[in-house]
Amino acid sequence: MKVAKFGGTSLANAEQIKKVCSIVLNDSERKVIVVSAPGKRDSSDTKVTDLLIACAQKHLENGNAEAELEAVVMRFKNIANELGLDDEIVNLIRADLEERLKLDTSHAGTFMDAMKAAGEDNSAKLVAAYLNSIGKKAEYVSPKKAGLLMSDKFGNAQVLPESYENLKMINNIDGIVIFPGFFGYTKDGKVATFPRGGSDITGSILAAALKADLYENFTDVDAVYAAHPGLVHNPVAVPELTYREMRELSYAGFSVLHEDTLVPVFKAGVPVCIKNTNNPSAPGTKISLVRDYSPNHVVGIASDAGFCCIYVSKFMMNREVGFGRKLLQILEDEGISYEHTPSGIDNISIILKQNQLKEGMEQKIIDRIKAELKVDDVSIDHDLAMIIIVGEGMKNTVGTASRATTALAKASISLEMINQGSSEITMMFAVRENEAHKAVISLYNEFFLNKQYK
Repeated sequence: MKVAKFGGTSLANAEQIKKVCSIVLNDSERKVIVVSAPGKRDSSDTKVTDLLIACAQKHLENGNAEAELEAVVMRFKNIANELGLDDEIVNLIRADLEERLKLDTSHAGTFMDAMKAAGEDNSAKLVAAYLNSIGKKAEYVSPKKAGLLMSDKFGNAQVLPESYENLKMINNIDGIVIFPGFFGYTKDGKVATFPRGGSDITGSILAAALKADLYENFTDVDAVYAAHPGLVHNPVAVPELTYREMRELSYAGFSVLHEDTLVPVFKAGVPVCIKNTNNPSAPGTKISLVRDYSPNHVVGIASDAGFCCIYVSKFMMNREVGFGRKLLQILEDEGISYEHTPSGIDNISIILKQNQLKEGMEQKIIDRIKAELKVDDVSIDHDLAMIIIVGEGMKNTVGTASRATTALAKASISLEMINQGSSEITMMFAVRENEAHKAVISLYNEFFLNKQYK
């Protein structure tokens, strides 16, 4: 049995939905289908999720969002009409949206989650209605009915462990199951969503719970590429990745999968395949526990911007028991998470997303570090990008760091920091944001176009 998830571009219009249904019906093992909200029909279009956010915001502001509601309904109505469906499904969707707008708005986060989730929820109803209209047995299954329970951290919820046992009930449903991605329900019955892109996570949870033979994630590219196609011209496709490699690449900017997707399938041992809705015969990229490391020990070059570095210096820091804990406690008190902490004997750097530093917070952190830790120096460096080289095979390969730094030096790129974990699956370089594009190109050329090393 396969669980297949289809992204927003795969469901953007009636033509795309027909492709999706054809793919599903061409393989009898595709029994559970997870769907996103309709995405952009073209580059100038707006995703349904963004229309819903605009609708919710307008309602929160003045209690009236008729025009915004109508924009969402019309998107679904246009798709339904082109699929040959009658107004029954459109009326059902309109009624659902109107009911959501009547929900309590005293907690903006819970209201916003309920509105955002309407995209996936009604997309699933629409796809199920179309399959039934062409004589194929399909059933929309609500996450509430199936028991997909979530934490109450609205907008960034996590699945609760008991969900996996609850979701086994799906095995008892006849026909094709159409399941909305992106959201579940708290124990007190409120809608809670994963972060944006969370339909990937829903598919992974279902694949793990149902012990699927394969989790297929259909998107709009033929495979995972060794670098972002927007940065590197015609990058090579990667046929195989490990779970760890894909998670690192997703974290560092590869948008083909949400970075949290692979945790459930990794724990359950379910392999994943990234495939293209518009070219389903392409083999795609397989993700599993192990892979063949030849011909190249590096599988991808990724980059992500928007970082800053808190630099702290104190003589004899290494002898001071609890210094690191106290430093991180200050960040925890301010609700800030960090990404990396490279250090020396008298200094430590903390890399974090700089959008966490709200107005006034930066000086407060600096003042606390000075006052509580009695440091010699503390400063914050802004506008950094993280460039990451990923590959399980780097652990057994000599000279990767030398090749990388030489390539960056030849491109006249100044390094702000280098960091490599003991697992040696990733090597990270901090550079200025305005040099990130050039850095990715230089590293890609070194590891994927330099025939001398292949």
